[in-house]
Amino acid sequence: MAKSSNQKLKLLYIIRMLEQETDESHLLSTQEIISRLSENGIRAERKSIYDDINCLIDYGYDVIQVQSRANSGYYLASREFELAELKLLVDVVQSSRFITEKKSRALIRKLEKLTSKREASQLQRQVFVAGRAKTENESIYYSVDAIHTAIRDNVQISFTYLDWTADKQMLPRRDGKCYTVSPWALLWQDENYYLVAYDDQAHGIKHYRVDKMGAVQLTKQSRLGGEQYRELDLAKYAGQTFGMFGGRVETVTLQFTDRLVGVMLDRFGKESNIRKKADGIFTIRIQAAISGQFFGWLSGIGKDVKILAPENVRKEYIQWLQDVLISQSLP
Repeated sequence: MAKSSNQKLKLLYIIRMLEQETDESHLLSTQEIISRLSENGIRAERKSIYDDINCLIDYGYDVIQVQSRANSGYYLASREFELAELKLLVDVVQSSRFITEKKSRALIRKLEKLTSKREASQLQRQVFVAGRAKTENESIYYSVDAIHTAIRDNVQISFTYLDWTADKQMLPRRDGKCYTVSPWALLWQDENYYLVAYDDQAHGIKHYRVDKMGAVQLTKQSRLGGEQYRELDLAKYAGQTFGMFGGRVETVTLQFTDRLVGVMLDRFGKESNIRKKADGIFTIRIQAAISGQFFGWLSGIGKDVKILAPENVRKEYIQWLQDVLISQSLP
């Protein structure tokens, strides 16, 4: 049989068929493969299909042949990702706050190509996350890539920092003047990406929400603040910074009831110093950035948690609660 002009593409067409159209419940027979190849201008006979399948198996593809009266043919048994793994990845993409709706759809379409068309239909899932709105900053992916490149190349970056306005527009702070910092790490906290960087003007470590960073550019200046960063415990830094709002760091002793043990361990980690004081009463010593976000977290827990020490933080908390109460009073 004379070979067609597309003959060199034959193996590629066969593996694409197996990837897109087959799974354990859906087979392609030898005749169906021959017909599909013919539709693409490729001639084939049964013996050549057997040889092609064996070539794919020798190369490492997990192609299984099923022979039965009810159904016979081939299917691709294993892939780079199992269906359950793809479902998990789709759920992560759907629920990630920093990934825009447009980018979520694009990423899911790419994930669908990693399984058969029939199984891909199972990836059309919708994950609902209460109280969560996705970012609208489409450039975040390029910002993250630029930050990683800057860290690898040991250079500083410049960027504008954006804030929401009342008319729902994001505009740069400081009249568009660029920030220049030395990036050291990316941190995931409270459903957001944060850049941890050294600010030479402030002589200290700061953090910035990546989805609020615009026009990220690499500079030719070498990074600074390596010593300060090496002294930083990122896990501790994230744990003591509530809502990633800064403030002076204090060692705080909290008293709480036994129903809050899980809450404390979730927030401060299993290595936290929790002590039992009496039946149903515990204490914990933590380091926290003292801010309205920290006090808000405490007030959200309610009366089952108290600040025991230091006294100045306890008084600040009382004053914060009083100020909130006064602000809510009717005129």
